[in-house]
Amino acid sequence: MNGSVLEQIRELLRAEGVEFREVHHAPTFTSEESAKARGEDLRIGGKALLMKTGESFRLFVLSASLRADSAAIRAKFGVKKIRFATAEELKELTGLVPGSVPPFGQPVLPFELYADTSIVANEKIAFNAGSLEDSIILRVDDWLKAAKPEVFRFGAIAG
Repeated sequence: MNGSVLEQIRELLRAEGVEFREVHHAPTFTSEESAKARGEDLRIGGKALLMKTGESFRLFVLSASLRADSAAIRAKFGVKKIRFATAEELKELTGLVPGSVPPFGQPVLPFELYADTSIVANEKIAFNAGSLEDSIILRVDDWLKAAKPEVFRFGAIAG
């Protein structure tokens, strides 16, 4: 697939016959700002985190109202150390800035994709789609069909 990340997501969703809604908004830098700009509840936001687990970068998606439980992720992959990708690594690996990473692995982004059970519990998912100004909202069932993540529990209550 060529083109921008947003175009690649549109292409993938259309190929899967999935209905989605796009929202163009002022740049948003937090999950809370994004939810407000979309007019949607914070918990349906799909927060995509690029993390280095052992030697590999993997993409993890969870409800924007939660934080990642690093112990659960370490246990899943049998690694001692995990960390978030730096802004520089993110730019190098995806061409994207923090906050703009969509919840898609291959063929959109070159990573294995994992979703927390908090995503599956919602009816909809909303996310920034390759920029801080473009969001997509669709049914979780349709996102699961198009994105094909592996689902396991790694979300924890923020705080």
